[in-house]
Amino acid sequence: MTTEPLITLLIVDDHPVVRDGLRGMFESAPGFRALGEAASGPEAVTRAAELDPDVVLMDLRMPGGSGVAAIRELSRRGARAKVLVLTTYDTDSDTLPAIEAGATGYLLKDAPRDELCTAVRAAAEGRTVLSPAVASRLVQAVRTPAPGNEPLSAREREVLTLVARGTSNREIARELFISEATVKTHLTHLYTKLGAKDRAAAVAAAYDRGILG
Repeated sequence: MTTEPLITLLIVDDHPVVRDGLRGMFESAPGFRALGEAASGPEAVTRAAELDPDVVLMDLRMPGGSGVAAIRELSRRGARAKVLVLTTYDTDSDTLPAIEAGATGYLLKDAPRDELCTAVRAAAEGRTVLSPAVASRLVQAVRTPAPGNEPLSAREREVLTLVARGTSNREIARELFISEATVKTHLTHLYTKLGAKDRAAAVAAAYDRGILG
């Protein structure tokens, strides 16, 4: 009969009641051992260096220092521990930075006990674990072109070329046989796609990307 290896944890959360609940849960589950706790990002980095856990259960929004900054610092230091985010937030502003910083997984605090234990074991093995809501957001982020990456249409290129020549909106409308309102719509799309705020920035971005010249 084989037994699964013991997995050690560092629990990071600014709420004592949450830390106590997680510690009690893992101490009562076979194959897990909570080595310690931390209440902020900076403390998590220090404690991880001291305890060398297999997995760090990391909250994100903490008054004493964010979890994302801690994940980034642990990655920079080459820490052995895998970081599994456990939080109540699943917005793009939370999930994407955490994954980019080096988190192995991302779960929400409403995850069932068995799911959490399975996720911690998977994280310890280096496997990515994502809650369904977070996985859906990441897929959507990948499918949505970031500013500056979406290709321009043929008409937008025509408008951009005329803008680069210093042509006014009225003159562009006359030359392309479209209304000034349509020219402004094309410019709005250009600004979004090029990540620019005005005509000059759009032209500069286009030259930088090789669209012009």
